[in-house]
Amino acid sequence: MGKRVVVVGGVAGGASAAAKAKRENPELEVVVYEKSGWVSYGACGLPYVLSGEIPGLEKLVARTPEAFRKQGVLVHTRHEVVDIDPSLKTLTVFDHTEGRAFQDRYDHLVLATGARPSIPPIPGTEQAGVYTLRSMEDGEALLKALEGARRAAILGAGYIGLEVAEAFRKRGLEVTLLEAKDRPLPHWDPEVGALLKEELERHGVEVWTGVKVEALRGQGRVEAVETSEGVVPVELVLVATGVRPNVELARAMGVALGPTGAIATDERMRTNLEGVYAAGDVAESFHQVLKRPYWLPLGDVANKHGRTAGAVIAGKEARFQGVAGTAIFKAFGLAVATTGLSLEAALKEGYAAKKVFIQSRDGAHYYPGSQPLWVELVYEEGTERLLGGAVVAFGHGALRIDALAALLAKGGTVEDLLALDLAYAPPFSPVWDPLLIAAQQVR
Repeated sequence: MGKRVVVVGGVAGGASAAAKAKRENPELEVVVYEKSGWVSYGACGLPYVLSGEIPGLEKLVARTPEAFRKQGVLVHTRHEVVDIDPSLKTLTVFDHTEGRAFQDRYDHLVLATGARPSIPPIPGTEQAGVYTLRSMEDGEALLKALEGARRAAILGAGYIGLEVAEAFRKRGLEVTLLEAKDRPLPHWDPEVGALLKEELERHGVEVWTGVKVEALRGQGRVEAVETSEGVVPVELVLVATGVRPNVELARAMGVALGPTGAIATDERMRTNLEGVYAAGDVAESFHQVLKRPYWLPLGDVANKHGRTAGAVIAGKEARFQGVAGTAIFKAFGLAVATTGLSLEAALKEGYAAKKVFIQSRDGAHYYPGSQPLWVELVYEEGTERLLGGAVVAFGHGALRIDALAALLAKGGTVEDLLALDLAYAPPFSPVWDPLLIAAQQVR
């Protein structure tokens, strides 16, 4: 039997690491411990299960424990790793089904413990009717809560809050979205937030910005949200105010954390401890624009982390090259994609940054059904090095962001963008692509 690989956490990064290691080196003995009842699923699809667009949680599962077993990977659900001794390369596992603890050993260890919701210190969050959305169990609980519900409040207007606002409206709920900053998607620039607010309100979402949530009222079950701007009656509340990495196990065993608070790794996903790797939302990445560690808890990044770690464990050459910070989501008909730094972020980082923001279309003006599309470019004054950008569209035109992400990864400039030979046909673009129109505005 080959060396023993133990993976702690079996959702995105962990599942990818286990599958890749076994596929590349079938002699490896690969075991996965996952404390929940689900493995290898697409948590990013949870809002669409809530909306009813996807008919059930099981549709999000990419690979079941049985499928892993056929591949030669042994998966244990409801098994929580509670202690690890790196000097002996042993770990203590608690079986929640049997109610017993046992020990195991490893030659290679992958920490893929993910992240958990960050709950703000607001009185009343412990009450019934207050939910988060991170796991399949969270999705199950919310699905039950939606039965018969009429009014909901969402705390936080980031990705999850915005996606769930749409889901709740599609289920017929009255929805109030509460955001402490002055706009939805507060980490990006105001023009994008304004477009989002207009789309949300057009579909019946009540958007409160610049508001402080002071308490969740109720007698054991939430009945209202008390804010600096008034009281919102509710039957359920979703807290979507961010996440933080689950690093407690790593810290206790001596794994070094990076400046972001997540686990520090090199480009092969190795930690400071021999034979110990980290992947997914618990681990840092390298930011290709900022040139320093960065924490980006997204599903595609987690899968790339895991694939890299699995390949390295199997003896293959693999490196994770980092992230530009690229993300995309939709709110009703509006697709919003961003990459790199917003202007606010770039200025805060000390760049002599400027931006252009233009409106164009996703097809020729004369083509039936073409719709507005907006582009923002953030660049460094003088060098015209690209620092970031956004594309907002009513549909797949927002995927133009991938061209900007590719340029950011290579340190591209506005001139490099202007030189691109981008595809054109009237159903898909004006004769001058909106990215090129934006780049021309820099000159």
